[in-house]
Amino acid sequence: QVQLVESGGGLVQPGGSLRLSCAASGTIWLIYAMGWYRQPPGKKRELVATITNGGRDNYADSVKGRITSSRDNARNTVYLQMSGLKPEDKAVYYCSAHGNPRDYWGKGILVTVSS
Repeated sequence: QVQLVESGGGLVQPGGSLRLSCAASGTIWLIYAMGWYRQPPGKKRELVATITNGGRDNYADSVKGRITSSRDNARNTVYLQMSGLKPEDKAVYYCSAHGNPRDYWGKGILVTVSS
């Protein structure tokens, strides 16, 4: 089993920045990539970013240039650095660990972008 705990969410003004963290524990050697997803109010969950164990990252078109994912393998933690936040970025953000044979999910953390 893999446990994921997100932190760093909250309220930020439009144009502001926020960094989310996701700490992984448990059988982390089964993980080959980490991901960030989000679910805006009334919408389906969508991909934000993924980052492999080798550091290769991928981003949704809607966040490219504004959001960066990184990882600290020593701390078993991945980060989502968000800047230039827009009201439409408001969502519950979920951390995911893509593993063999299954994926794991955190409980999610709310990010609100509002003045």
